[in-house]
Amino acid sequence: MTAIPVRQNRIALNAIQWINIKADPTNPDSEDLWRYADPTFRADYPGVLAEIRRSGFSAVMMEVLATQTLQDFGRMIADSGLELAPGYVGVPIPRDHGVTLAKGTGERIRWFDLVRRRAEESNTVGLETVFIAPEVSWEPGFVRTLDAVGVGAGFDQGRLDEQIEFVGEAASILQAEGVRAGLHNHVGTWIETEDEIEQTLAAIPADLLGASFDIGHLAWAGIDPVEMIMRHSDRVVDLHIKDLDMAIADASRETPTSYRKATDSGIFLEPGLGTLDIVGSLAALPADFDGWVIVEVDRASMDPSASADVSWKWVAENVPA
Repeated sequence: MTAIPVRQNRIALNAIQWINIKADPTNPDSEDLWRYADPTFRADYPGVLAEIRRSGFSAVMMEVLATQTLQDFGRMIADSGLELAPGYVGVPIPRDHGVTLAKGTGERIRWFDLVRRRAEESNTVGLETVFIAPEVSWEPGFVRTLDAVGVGAGFDQGRLDEQIEFVGEAASILQAEGVRAGLHNHVGTWIETEDEIEQTLAAIPADLLGASFDIGHLAWAGIDPVEMIMRHSDRVVDLHIKDLDMAIADASRETPTSYRKATDSGIFLEPGLGTLDIVGSLAALPADFDGWVIVEVDRASMDPSASADVSWKWVAENVPA
């Protein structure tokens, strides 16, 4: 077995299999649901956590619902018997929302309220890192999700510079609270391509911003995950892993395709069901890596519980105990 500097107890699952679903799972054209935003999901959350634990995972990615307190979340996690792995925060930029925010103004300070909430959540549950990414938007005119995914559509250096500035400011807020941010690349955002990732990492000091890559979103954008992890091994903090149908990924770059169309076509797969070199990606981590690896199947290719089972089976067969 290729040497992997990660153990099974540092592999968590993102509950997204139960969250990012179709209104009618048998109809790919039915409405997309995002159940974290559904107030009724709180009642279902403990059952989802129980399914994750039953599948074999001992940890789940932190996601405190907007409809629950930190205390309620803490009690729920304690009851589940699961550990918590680092959460995620998206950082929007003002120009995408039609505003300009001068430094030092109350409006700019409040722009980062969610970042401060993630810092508080992380500290409360004892987590020291967080995945930080640009905003994923579905608003009209957001070309990278609506029109052409994975190819750097609508590139604008000024907009990228603004995104880098706001990611850096968010990372500074997190650092002040003792939480280390890792850049999380995500297809459909303004930090999508290899050049955009490299510009961001070059512009923000490594002691302020690490790298918390998603190997699936790297590959979808035509980037070699193994090479990228090796290139930035000195600043890798955490990692998301998934598998992909690379035929769909490649076709989505060749012909302008929306994010949702690619998702509905089945681009996302459980580990081992696609062709990504996940083992090679994990082996590319530095020998002293002590971060978290989170399995994230953005849209399950099967029933969510079965997806968790298949994901853990891959972990059990490929990651040292």
